[in-house]
Amino acid sequence: MQKKTTYEEAMSRLEEIVQSMEDGNLDLDTLTEQLREAKGLIKLCKDKLTKTDAEINEILKDDSASSSQNA
Repeated sequence: MQKKTTYEEAMSRLEEIVQSMEDGNLDLDTLTEQLREAKGLIKLCKDKLTKTDAEINEILKDDSASSSQNA
């Protein structure tokens, strides 16, 4: 079974990819491969941020609703 990548792991890997690209020592095939990987990691991070934002808003909405009912 494959372990799910955390947001922090994805960001760390993206930083590594950017650094290797900035160093300019990649051949064309490796560059293309790393760009594909980076694209997937960016999507993963965006999805995790979107999901977390929705969860936070739901928690805050629930907290706000229960505070209003208790007043």
